[in-house]
Amino acid sequence: MPQENYPADKFEAARFEQERSRLRGVAYRLLGSLPEAEDAVQEAWLRLSRADTSSVDNLSAWLTTVTSRVCLDMLRSRKSRREDAFLDGAPEPAVTAEEAVERETILADSVGLAMLVVLRTLSPAERIAFVLHDLFDLPFDQIAPIVERTPDAARQLASRARRRVRGGDSLDAGQVAQKSVVDAFLTASRTGDLAGLMAVLDPDVVVRSDVLGGGGQVRELRGAEKVANFYNGLAQTARTALIDGVIGAVVAPLGRLTRVLDFRVENGRIVEIFVAGDPDRLGAVELAMV
Repeated sequence: MPQENYPADKFEAARFEQERSRLRGVAYRLLGSLPEAEDAVQEAWLRLSRADTSSVDNLSAWLTTVTSRVCLDMLRSRKSRREDAFLDGAPEPAVTAEEAVERETILADSVGLAMLVVLRTLSPAERIAFVLHDLFDLPFDQIAPIVERTPDAARQLASRARRRVRGGDSLDAGQVAQKSVVDAFLTASRTGDLAGLMAVLDPDVVVRSDVLGGGGQVRELRGAEKVANFYNGLAQTARTALIDGVIGAVVAPLGRLTRVLDFRVENGRIVEIFVAGDPDRLGAVELAMV
């Protein structure tokens, strides 16, 4: 319907509704959290409803910029910004908790759990620059004002982030060999392949963990049969990753890092696994996709 035959507030609401799904996708990739992404999109609506956009030629680009700036602020503060009340006429999302989980699962699958984990380790500016340029094709001259940098500096931010996200592009022969073993272990674990697990475990394999027993106490599990039975069907959200330069695995439901698995492999078999869930360890780890 032409804008001149449509009240301005209703026209803006209709145009915003057309953009909502795309903006949610942008915000989710930037924030890694559906509730926060919904907050960011709603804040973008609030800013649209208060702004004079009569001189805006490209409303879609304008909304992308506004949403990205909101996300940058949220990344810097990492505080919830849920609005208690929406403006009259705002196109409010109305989903059940079950629908929200389903939607976030679909979003996480579309982005890739490994990428979500790595994105969360980047600085806010790196994350914004990489996501907007590499995933949404925004030019650096549009990204620069959002991250408060020059276009060249924004390009460097995206480049640094890209090296982390694509860290597996330059694996050496030893890393490739270890990755094949870790991949086989995770696949067998995920699919409940007990024989496959036994095939990649050393008979005297030991698992040490700071999370198995709780209370920060390191617990041990010894022997291929015990370890295989423990991990049989377990690694549903685990993914191979480069952890501090070494091939390992991360456990990250919906992209939220909860465990890091360090592997020691000898002669094509796993001889030791250390499972770390300590927040300090998780916060300090350097991750890259493989």
